[in-house]
Amino acid sequence: MKIRRLPRRELPDVRKQFIRMIDDNVHPDAIKAALRLGRSTFFDWRRKYRTGGAEALMVRPIPGGAPKLTDRQESRLRGLIVGRDPRQFQFDFALWTRKIVRDLIRREFEVEMTPQGVGKLLRRLGLSPQRPVYRAQQQDPEAVRRWKTEEFPAIRAQARAEGAQVYFGDEAGVRADHHSGTTWAPVGQTPVVKVTGERCGVNMISAVSPQGTVHFDVFFGWCNAEIFVEFLKKLVHDAPGPVFLILDNLSVHKAQIVKDYVASLEGRLKLFFLPAYSPELNPDEWVWKNVKNDQVGRAGIRRGSELFGLATRALERLQQLPEVVCGFFGDPSLAYIGMGQESVSSVSG
Repeated sequence: MKIRRLPRRELPDVRKQFIRMIDDNVHPDAIKAALRLGRSTFFDWRRKYRTGGAEALMVRPIPGGAPKLTDRQESRLRGLIVGRDPRQFQFDFALWTRKIVRDLIRREFEVEMTPQGVGKLLRRLGLSPQRPVYRAQQQDPEAVRRWKTEEFPAIRAQARAEGAQVYFGDEAGVRADHHSGTTWAPVGQTPVVKVTGERCGVNMISAVSPQGTVHFDVFFGWCNAEIFVEFLKKLVHDAPGPVFLILDNLSVHKAQIVKDYVASLEGRLKLFFLPAYSPELNPDEWVWKNVKNDQVGRAGIRRGSELFGLATRALERLQQLPEVVCGFFGDPSLAYIGMGQESVSSVSG
């Protein structure tokens, strides 16, 4: 039996029905099933009724003023907000704030509310402030659909037929002044962490497989076609069989020197490309989150010279934790890969 959470407006009628069924000596299991009550709710209501009568089960009014919006208006407001962008309603910003919602309520329902009242209303509607994920508006939804349902399944089938290992690759940079994370401190006193003021950075390139394998390089300077080819050489050398490498559409990945090197391997290495503006389809993005935000960004670098070693050790750590890497593939945006569970079991086994 599926237990339901009763809306407050339905409670009076449900409790009246509960009292009638108790008075008629209906079996407890039948009452719980008919009203879809949990076991603890049933016994709590029965105890209150036996000790305090019907008065004990009366629904008390909500403290404070009466709701400004009707149930129907609240339902409509939620529909206007969820999955919508404020710019669709001619607001200047892309994020829902209490002020923008207040203006929307005024426009749609001619009702005035305070920001605090709007906040309480939004929480009552099951909404909470959250950090959004930003996606490029240039992304082609149809191209993404084809990649998930047609192109990648074909690549996966081809890899299995040829005994190839599928990898996802990407590049990233990290700076000495990149900071992340929080620390405990007395309330009202902003903590201070001493770090270097040097402005320096390193760049990284990696390839990750659904089986938890990580290959990487750390280097100074920009990633050009020559550096990318050197990384490909190491990847092919370390892989036991053919390699299928999936990349974004960076021009370096499609340079002539890269094409010539791939052709020289006569099928040992094949490159494939994700739909444009679709980083969420690449699990290697999770490698960079782990390295940059979870490792380097929390280290508190005192000298710029430490950065290269920190980035290298963070990537080496991931190489020793294939179960963590397999966990990256559990992101809902990566469900199309369809190898996550298989990978985890093979690693743990």
